[in-house]
Amino acid sequence: MRKTLLGALALSTLSLAISQANADEHSLKVGTVAGPETDVMQVAADLAEERYGLEIEIIEFTDYVTPNAALADGSLDANAYQHEPYMNAMVNDRGYDFAIAGRTFVYPIGAYSEKYESIEDLPEGATIALPNDPSNEGRSLILLHNEGLITLDDPENLEATPLNIVENPHDFDFREIEAAQLPRVLPDVDMAFINNTFAQPAGLTLDDALVKEGPESPYVNIIAVRGGDEDREEIQQLVDAYQSDEVAAKAEELFKGAAVPGWK
Repeated sequence: MRKTLLGALALSTLSLAISQANADEHSLKVGTVAGPETDVMQVAADLAEERYGLEIEIIEFTDYVTPNAALADGSLDANAYQHEPYMNAMVNDRGYDFAIAGRTFVYPIGAYSEKYESIEDLPEGATIALPNDPSNEGRSLILLHNEGLITLDDPENLEATPLNIVENPHDFDFREIEAAQLPRVLPDVDMAFINNTFAQPAGLTLDDALVKEGPESPYVNIIAVRGGDEDREEIQQLVDAYQSDEVAAKAEELFKGAAVPGWK
């Protein structure tokens, strides 16, 4: 009788361990940047649980560097906050082995000012704040090049910095600042390029921008994973839940047309 009881207890313990392991396997930790993009991911997480019983824990970050470090070291299973050029720059710089599991949204970048109402009003020697992260800085400079305000040595160089400016006829003074801080410094500069991730929470919309990217922008945000995980069942379930009408509707509600679905 005692042996039977011990055997049953062992079997019960083993079954519980297997059940817990299966539960752990059918879950994901996904990184986002704090703000409305987290709210959008929450809709996808709820939908993934409803459709597939997939548990998604959303981990919020306040910068653009740490989510990739966390993905690389295994603290995250995926992140959803960056576009492909930025990811490629980080891969080249740090040797990460990442892959793209799916597309999310295009969030056009815009240049904002509290002092001037049009790009033509910028004075000689204006101070312009740029995001200091790879590719978003180049993205901003390419917009200025396309507006004819500066000349870059290579207008297709997505990682351009002020060092790549070969003509600056208006003698603009460029300040490189962490993207999350740009809304705070806006009153202190003449113009600042602010990604919509940080513009929207600060009460800025693309309608306020002096210059902005069009819908043809190649900077589609992505769901990034470690290389080899892109075909993992749970990752594909996350992508399917994210690329849904429900998520698109939430983005429209939050971003008022400033988030364009990149999977359609």
